[in-house]
Amino acid sequence: MKRLFVIPFYALLTLFFGCSQEEDTLSTQRERLVSYLEGSHSPALIPDTSVEEGSQLPYYTVSGNSVYRYVKNVYDPDRVNRPEVDANSTVVITFRAYVFTFSNITDSTFPYWSNDPLLENSYKELSLSVGEGGWTFEPLRLEMRGNILNGLRQALLGCREGDEVEAYMTYNMAYGGSSFSTIPRESPIAWFFTVDAVE
Repeated sequence: MKRLFVIPFYALLTLFFGCSQEEDTLSTQRERLVSYLEGSHSPALIPDTSVEEGSQLPYYTVSGNSVYRYVKNVYDPDRVNRPEVDANSTVVITFRAYVFTFSNITDSTFPYWSNDPLLENSYKELSLSVGEGGWTFEPLRLEMRGNILNGLRQALLGCREGDEVEAYMTYNMAYGGSSFSTIPRESPIAWFFTVDAVE
């Protein structure tokens, strides 16, 4: 006897429209990130595919169509001689991480997480736990093969020691569709970091 499995109509609708809504959110975030980078970002950036040979124009790269990276010192002539991050590297960074609202991040924009020593007093003034058992302002050591945000991993690959980087990522490359701590669900994220060391 053959068994017939019936999927309720509302389940099919949820499956279809749930996927469609997720893709709409990702598409919208991608479009807004590109619009921000090419328009409002200071300096305005161009995609790496538009950089002509010999140009010194600031540009961004895209990894996996969801992680957008700007390396401020990409034209430094000594950069090529510094160690490069690969999939097996251990990397030490100083960073500021933000929920990205598609507008310029300024000194008054407060990160949701940072180890930048320049912010330590600001965190203490807000009575955030700093030091033992709390927030630390030590450089963050990351194993590229370890458990780190996929978007951050993508942003780090190909960076070099001494790089100053801005990385913008859609929510699927960060914390996904769930809320995480104080970060609302489906939030795009920005990480500003300096690559202190590559081992």
